[in-house]
Amino acid sequence: MRTANRVQRGLLRNPWRSAAAIAVALSVVLAGACTRLAAVDSDALWKIVNLRCVPSQQANGTSEQCTAVDLDKRYAILKDIAGRSQYLLIPTDRITGIESPRVLDAHAQDYWADAWASRHYVEKSVKRSLPDNRLGLEINSAFRRSQQQLHIHIDCMRGDVSNALARHAHDAPGTWRWDTLDGNRYRIMRVTALTQGSDPFRLVARDNKGADTMATQTILVTGAGSSAEQDGWLVVNSGTEVDNGSGTAEGLLDHACRVADGG
Repeated sequence: MRTANRVQRGLLRNPWRSAAAIAVALSVVLAGACTRLAAVDSDALWKIVNLRCVPSQQANGTSEQCTAVDLDKRYAILKDIAGRSQYLLIPTDRITGIESPRVLDAHAQDYWADAWASRHYVEKSVKRSLPDNRLGLEINSAFRRSQQQLHIHIDCMRGDVSNALARHAHDAPGTWRWDTLDGNRYRIMRVTALTQGSDPFRLVARDNKGADTMATQTILVTGAGSSAEQDGWLVVNSGTEVDNGSGTAEGLLDHACRVADGG
């Protein structure tokens, strides 16, 4: 309100600045509103994408509050309000989360491949290229998330976690191996693709049948080496039912992206 009042007094003194002043005032108000919305509304991400980003993209080709909107592949990329370099891939369809049967449909979108292709936004934020094993994607279980719209986190990996995962860089593809990362138990599989039978949702769902079981799962994906195209990817999975499993792998990411500063 104070910002709006100051702008209003300025307009009375100089009406020629009205358009610019109104734009500034609205951006401040909307930014604050979005922050508060995300804090209290579990549908905040869905509302941002569905009510702002998609209509704007359809109407005038601009993604509004989102970083990008792909109407053909049916997802949006949004800079998270938390973190230096964290982005989110959010479907433009209503999909609650990892437990949704829609992620396993025969014609489901390749959200993991699309999220991986969007990692350049992270690099743009930190103003440098990063090896693929220093970048990660993650989705939380239904019990460790705040939003009821599927979203895949895209960000830097913790340096110590990347170093620990290096021992799986040459694992034979297609086999789960258990390991302890940051005090929690995860199983890890090296894959050579993120689509079709190697889509992480499908890999985890093979032995976690049904929505109730999938709801307990968390998935992280990172490069097996500096070039995922050559080295493949590591799919990291755990669930709340696992001894020392947390239902989240977000803590393995580094939202401060210290690796970009040599950390």
